[in-house]
Amino acid sequence: MVYGLTISTNSKTEMIDITNKVQSLISDLSLSSGICTLFVPHTTAAVTINENADPTVQQDILKELNKVIPFEDDYQHLEGNSAAHIKSTLVGCSQQIIIEQGELALGTWQGIYFCEFDGPRSRKLKIKLVGKE
Repeated sequence: MVYGLTISTNSKTEMIDITNKVQSLISDLSLSSGICTLFVPHTTAAVTINENADPTVQQDILKELNKVIPFEDDYQHLEGNSAAHIKSTLVGCSQQIIIEQGELALGTWQGIYFCEFDGPRSRKLKIKLVGKE
């Protein structure tokens, strides 16, 4: 079964920590071991895993992405959001995480982030869990 998570974004670009929401779903289903696949069905958003202890890391990531891929750069795409498409492609639309003993097998400092590159919007994240109770 595929589960869905709705994410409301508030800025043109932002990274939203969704680790607890994904872990809650795993806990609610009593899944003890398996694989969690996350998929973003949008062409101007992404999902990544990175440090969640210091929020300045996400600020730095967005700052550098915006510097390397500026919003305005003589793009040909008529909608005016080419930078968001490029950022989504570079960061990626999916992640897989091992589930062990009912927990996401993330590293000590890791968290899961939904990345908005063309907001604010209401977004969807699809979650596929495969494993055993």
